[in-house]
Formats: sequence, structure tokens, C-alpha cells
Amino acid sequence: MIRVARTMLVPVAMPDLVAYLADFTHAEEWDPATVSCVRLDAGPVGPGSRWRNTSRFRGRDAEVSYRLDVREGDLLVFSGENRTVAVTDDLRFTPAEEGATRLVYTATFRFRGVARLAAPFVRKEVERLADGVAAALPRAAAR
Repeated sequence: MIRVARTMLVPVAMPDLVAYLADFTHAEEWDPATVSCVRLDAGPVGPGSRWRNTSRFRGRDAEVSYRLDVREGDLLVFSGENRTVAVTDDLRFTPAEEGATRLVYTATFRFRGVARLAAPFVRKEVERLADGVAAALPRAAAR
């Protein structure tokens, strides 16, 4: 298992930031690994909403099916999976000064099968991806 966490100060009011990040299609804007992210259902975004995310990792594309599990005022939790990994994205929000929001973003990767053996070897790359999210997300959300 690999868990990475990043804390960001995002220059967007908390309700607006929660709404922006609840729609996982925006991952194309703030996640440097995301190649595409497509909503699989219709209607308002809420618990149970689903997406197909294609990410490029170590030069290969991988599809992960994501679902929004929790949407509360200060918390979003997404779960994603494919045959080699189960991912949980936990986003916690607190109001900050001058209309900004402090975001703690934690991603947990649980590798399955033979992929579990690779976990120690990909940790540094996962950390770099988390750094990329921390750099890109505040700018993307502020647009």
C-alpha cells in the first residue's frame, strides 16, 4: 500500500472548491497524470456518481473506474479500482484566510495480485505525481 498526502492553500472559497472537486471530470485540469476523465452517469454530482479516468503512469495508460462515496460540506471521498489497484482519494477542506481554503488531499493505493510486488518500486513516482497535483490543483481551481 502507498499513501501520499499533500496540504494546499487554494485561493477559492470552500463551497466553490468542494463543488469543483466533486466533479471528477475536472481531474483533467489538476491531475498531471490524467489523460481523460468521463462521467458515466447523469444528473447532479453526488454520492454514487461515477467516472472513467484514464491516467498515464510510467509511460502506460490505465483506466480506473471512480465513484464518489462521500460528499459532505468539508469532505469528499472517491474510490477507484481496476484489476491491479484500488484507490481512495480523501479530500478534507477547512476555510482559510481571505476566502481561501486549506485542502488536505490524501490518496491511498492498494495494489492487487502481482502488482503488490511493484509498490516499493513506484513509491517515488507516486510521490512525484502527488507533488504535481499539489502544484497544479490550486491554479486550476482558481481559474
